[in-house]
This record gives sequence, C-alpha cells and structure tokens, in this order.
Amino acid sequence: MEAPVPSGKDADYYERRTLIQGAARHTLRRRRAIALAIRITFGICMVLVLIPLFFLVYYVCKRGIPALSVAFFTHTPTPEGVPGGGISNAIVGSLLINGLALLVAMPFGLLISLFLIERRGPIPNAIRFGADVLSGLPSILIGLFAYAVIVVHTGHFSAYSASAALAVLMLPIIIRGDEEAMRTVPNELWEAGLALGARQSRVVRSVVVRGSIPGLVTANLLALARAVGETAPLLFTAIGSEVFSLSFNQPMNAIPIVIYQNANTASPDLVRNAWGAAFVLMAGVLILSIIGRMFAARLTRKSR
Repeated sequence: MEAPVPSGKDADYYERRTLIQGAARHTLRRRRAIALAIRITFGICMVLVLIPLFFLVYYVCKRGIPALSVAFFTHTPTPEGVPGGGISNAIVGSLLINGLALLVAMPFGLLISLFLIERRGPIPNAIRFGADVLSGLPSILIGLFAYAVIVVHTGHFSAYSASAALAVLMLPIIIRGDEEAMRTVPNELWEAGLALGARQSRVVRSVVVRGSIPGLVTANLLALARAVGETAPLLFTAIGSEVFSLSFNQPMNAIPIVIYQNANTASPDLVRNAWGAAFVLMAGVLILSIIGRMFAARLTRKSR
C-alpha cells in the first residue's frame, strides 16, 4: 500500500523540512572540513615549533653529556689549560641565589595579587600595568639597576645583590600568575565563606589561596624557570668566583656565569665544561618543571 501524498499545509511543512535538512547536511560537511583543516594547520605548527626544540635538546645533550663525570659535580673550576675542573661551586651558587630570590619574591607577589583581587580602581590598574611593563624589560637593565643601587653603595659584589635582581625579575611573573590562579576560584566560595561569618582574611587564607595552590605553584615555577637561566643580572652583581663560597655577602659563582665565561675561551676543556653546565641547567629546569606539575596535580586531586 502506497504512502499518502501530503497536500496543502503538510506539503509545505515537508518541503521546508527537506530544505532545512539539506542545508544542515551541507553546513555540517563544511564545518567538519573547516575543523579538519584547522586541526591539520595546528598540527603542522606544533611540529614546526617542536623541530627546533628537538634539535636544541639533541645538540646540548650531544655536547654536554660527555663532559659529565663525578669530578664535574664535585670539583671547583681549574685555571685555563688545567683539565679536571668542575662546577660544584656554580651549582651550589645557583641554588642559593635563585632560592633566596624566590623566597623574597614569592610572599610579595602573593600579597600584591591578593590586593589586586580585592580592590578595584586606578591603583590596582596601575600596579597591573607596572607589572606588565616590568615583565617585558630586558634583564640587563634590571642587573644594571641592582648594580647601581646595591653594588655601588656597598662597594663590593655579592650574592644577595644577585638575588635582589632576580627577585625583581620574578616579581611581575608571580604577581600576574598568582592573580590569574586565584581568579579561577569561583565567587560562590567567597560568598559562602563570608555568609558563614568568617572574616575576609580567613576566607582568603582558607578558601581562595588553598583552592588556587596548583596555579600558585605553577606561577612560581614559571618565574623561577625564567630567572634560573639569566646571565646579565649575575654579571653585574654576583660576578662569579672560582672558590667555593656559601656567604651571601661575597661574590658567588652560578651556572649561567660558567657557561658565559667558559664558552668564550679557547680552551677545549673549558668549552666542554660550558656544554656540560648547559646540559645541567637544561636538565635542572626540566626536572623542576616536572616535579612542580606533579605537585600541583596532587594538590588538585586533594582539593577535589
């Protein structure tokens, strides 16, 4: 038995539905084609970005790994032409200088970020603008500023002047990163804490900061990764030292200084040590990033 042929209003309805279905199928094919083209384009861009990174890591590993040995990590540098030197003082110096800089910049960045979140008006906007401008300044200008303010007035180079310069370098990254991390906390949690009668400082400490710890850790790690490889501020402040020193009031060596000084010499042993120091610096930043992300992921799971 044949199906009845629609007529009148039913015919118009079926005709419009057929047109809509045809247009939907056409636009669906177009959207799928555009999405596929975008995925292919982004895949090509990702490969183009990873190619120089791969060759950089490969070349540093190729030149740096042969320089590694027990003496490389335990001995201090030797004069030019004398083989067997190491970078033990530079490793300790980098840890001390960057650790002190992070300890100085981290609480100030967190407090300023809390102020930016709680306040509105021209002053917070001016602070944000200043942080954005400061994050774009060349590091050599920050090193020159630390030299003029600290080194010239104290009369000698020191590790704490280098930490001060790196803290200034870290501060804008920490401020903007902490602010964005704390803005991810829903406003309902703020309102719920205040509705329970808790003081605003208690809500910030127990709810906002605790809920944004993964983002705060990531922001501080980004700032540390930016500062750990900087050379110019160290050349103006810590200047480097051939001896093993733990005093912040004296010149101190660091891995970027070793790379800069040894790479500009004609001694094959010092150039090899420079490549070894470059590999140690690259591996240290990579390990630090992995540990930080694992720590942030663990805190995220606990907060849920």
